[in-house]
Amino acid sequence: MTKTELLNKTAQSEEERVLLSRVLDKLELARTRNVPSHTGFLSPQERVSVEALLNASGHPRHLFFGGFEGAERCICAFLPDWQEPEAVLAGEECPIRALRAVYTGPALSHRDFLGAVLGLGLDREKVGDLLVGEGRCDLLVLADMQEFLLLHLDQAGRARLNVSPIALSQLSPPAVQVKTIRDTVSSLRLDAVAGSGFSVSRGKAADLICSGRVQLNHRDCLKPDRAVVQGDVLTCRGLGKCVVREVGGPSKKGRIMLVLERYV
Repeated sequence: MTKTELLNKTAQSEEERVLLSRVLDKLELARTRNVPSHTGFLSPQERVSVEALLNASGHPRHLFFGGFEGAERCICAFLPDWQEPEAVLAGEECPIRALRAVYTGPALSHRDFLGAVLGLGLDREKVGDLLVGEGRCDLLVLADMQEFLLLHLDQAGRARLNVSPIALSQLSPPAVQVKTIRDTVSSLRLDAVAGSGFSVSRGKAADLICSGRVQLNHRDCLKPDRAVVQGDVLTCRGLGKCVVREVGGPSKKGRIMLVLERYV
């Protein structure tokens, strides 16, 4: 299948087509020159698009990695025949570096640090997850951005930063906090499940879906009647994310029992 045919098959928008075209260029580099290559950091939605492209491309050697297990933003690394996956995950061949920015004073937010980084003129794809803790923030960045940020990232909000490199093994991802929701729904329609997961009425959930604020498995979904299954991930701008952990049998009243986890 040619590049154009692959893009016609997998890209659903012009923006997605541009992204996937760049990914194919990276894949072709690894294939033809037998050298490692990788994308920038991908959002969860972009990762879904790239996975669909790779499935259509015959599953070339690759791995997704964001610097630590469970990272939200990941690169896609393409491996030549001679490279082992372990080399991408650690050591000098790893395309990801970690920086720790420490400060004193009032607490800073994720938005403060992201604004400081993007304010230096960097594209979002150059920076992965930002792990904000008490008095510090660990930043995942592409290796070729490390020296630039060490030199120029000196302030976030009103706080002065002291930035230094750390090993990926020194990262301290914050514990994920979830709220378990046990509920019943009349059906496994997206609006019914979203209403339960985000604690809104089914009608309100339908409005959110139709307005384009809800994603199902990191894909935009405008259909309130789309079927949901166990394992699906629902996200809603302004309300967060929830996962359908378990779909049970019918209750005594004929409703479907659900167990969901909402990230808080």
